[in-house]
Amino acid sequence: MAQEVFERYEKKYLLDTPQYHSLICEMVKWMCADQFGRHIISNIYFDTGNFELIRRSIEKPEYKEKVRLRAYGPVSQDSTVFAELKKKAGGIVYKRRAALKLKEARDFLYRGICPEPGSQIIKEIDYAMKRWGLLPKAFIAYDRLAFFGRENPELRVTFDCRIRGRKNRLDLAGGDFGTELIQPAQVLMEVKIPGAMPLWMSRRLSELSIFPVSYSKYGMYYKENIYKQGSYREDMMKSSGSWRLNRCGKTDSREGEEGGEYCA
Repeated sequence: MAQEVFERYEKKYLLDTPQYHSLICEMVKWMCADQFGRHIISNIYFDTGNFELIRRSIEKPEYKEKVRLRAYGPVSQDSTVFAELKKKAGGIVYKRRAALKLKEARDFLYRGICPEPGSQIIKEIDYAMKRWGLLPKAFIAYDRLAFFGRENPELRVTFDCRIRGRKNRLDLAGGDFGTELIQPAQVLMEVKIPGAMPLWMSRRLSELSIFPVSYSKYGMYYKENIYKQGSYREDMMKSSGSWRLNRCGKTDSREGEEGGEYCA
């Protein structure tokens, strides 16, 4: 089972089309596009029945964490996907993830069946799932173009467009459709660095009047498509006592009737 650990600073910027093209022209002097070109990234975000994790995250606490399941490119039943635990403390992002087959990931995150042998990262993710009582709550996808530094490969810059989300069909193999979250002419840029930003990048961002923003894809989807539409209050009622949500995401009444749409 492949495992990866990342520790870095992450800064986000929301660009318009002219800013994007001007920055790309400068970046190609210092950075290379990765081998995948423009590709789709799909995610399932896990949260409590009343969306406690994303509500806490929106409040910008000193420490926050999230659990998600991620896939790169088209997803089939045989695809390798990544179970991820992402934490942010003191401005530093820590990401730990384990590669799993899609069926293994479903059994683990939707049904509570840990893969064997259980790695340290799997144990940490399982602890977070059980501690918070996490369920699949939102699907977020986007088209990504990624670059890495010629001299420092740990410097990464990504450009995400067509950011979209949905709250039903919470399965990575269920297609990448969803409600658009940003304008067609907008691009979300993320700079991922182990330390200080290169001087050439800092200067070019200043020249183009590109400044950091606070932006969470899942957070934006929650605010615009769950909280405003009342789904938040509906889920709070379900998790307050008259309904019980299990790890699989099904809702069970006290008489034992089943419903819900989360299970893959």
